[in-house]
Amino acid sequence: MALSIGIVGLPNVGKSTLFNALTKAQNAESANYAFCTIEPNKAVVPVPDERIDKLAELVNPQRVQQSTVDFIDIAGLVEGASKGEGLGNKFLGNIRETQAILHVVRCFDNDDVIHVANSVDPLRDIEVIETELILADVQALDTRIEGMKKKIKGDKTLGPKIAEAEKLLEHLNEGNPVGTYDELDTDNMVEMLRDLRLITAKNVIYCANVDEDGLTEDNDYVKKVRALAEERGAEFVKISAKMEEELVGLDEEEYNEFLESYGVTESGLAKIIRTGFHTLGMISYFTAGVKEVRAWTIHDGDKAPRAAAAIHTDFERGFIRAEVIGYDDYVTNGSEAACRAAGVLRAEGKEYIVKDGDVIHFLFNV
Repeated sequence: MALSIGIVGLPNVGKSTLFNALTKAQNAESANYAFCTIEPNKAVVPVPDERIDKLAELVNPQRVQQSTVDFIDIAGLVEGASKGEGLGNKFLGNIRETQAILHVVRCFDNDDVIHVANSVDPLRDIEVIETELILADVQALDTRIEGMKKKIKGDKTLGPKIAEAEKLLEHLNEGNPVGTYDELDTDNMVEMLRDLRLITAKNVIYCANVDEDGLTEDNDYVKKVRALAEERGAEFVKISAKMEEELVGLDEEEYNEFLESYGVTESGLAKIIRTGFHTLGMISYFTAGVKEVRAWTIHDGDKAPRAAAAIHTDFERGFIRAEVIGYDDYVTNGSEAACRAAGVLRAEGKEYIVKDGDVIHFLFNV
């Protein structure tokens, strides 16, 4: 299952620096001038998970495959982007293809790094970006409404759809994102959102980018962004993108020593990746064999047949049962055979809701 998160923000807030660190390589140009990213960059990033490492240690497979999240680095937006300013609608279109948004906000002072507004004000910067995203959604929705109105004479069923779309358009025109609209769960609205993929309907993770001094203690900029995220019920992470970039290429011992020298116990990148995975409402289950130990990405709440479809659609159609071992039971006993002998391997049917960390073997009809 492909999960994708778009990295957005004003120019020079640290997006491309963060992207470099996410990919563990310098494959997104980072420079101190606006619009240095002229094409969106995609990185397929493994989700940090100690469980799969432990399973691989026990099973000693030929290969290991972790769950992944796609990060899309999108050129810095500016005021007027929805009307074509800066790099404009081309990049807003790329955001539509993602499932969530990582909004990077500059939360540090540095006279050597220019700011498009010549001052640091994270709440102002957030408002600029979010206004452009709302305006882009207004344009997309307005175009859809005009298209439906042209067809209504031949299709009277479009009347209720137009009425609902116009109510949402009014909501947007008042400066509100799609995600705060109260009637998103109607059949017409679900269909429209699926087709249009409106940007402000996506979950947002606010990412405060700080300098090294800001890692151990929140500065005033960070406090404002954290408070905004809490007010909106959104996820929040704090990182130093420059420091994360410097971690690239270090071995495990050097890596841990570097983190310790800054008084932090976990990489900001690990937090971003895990938070992104969680924001999208995903969990992992595992398959463990000598050929491969693998994490499979599913929606939290998926039943066993639907979870089996992550491996192959035939598994869902021909589902017979799932042989399930809890992760802790697997680690305690050390192997599938030992779990079977200990009586902790259980057979589950079509109504079983897969739990995060389950180790599963599916039986199905061909």
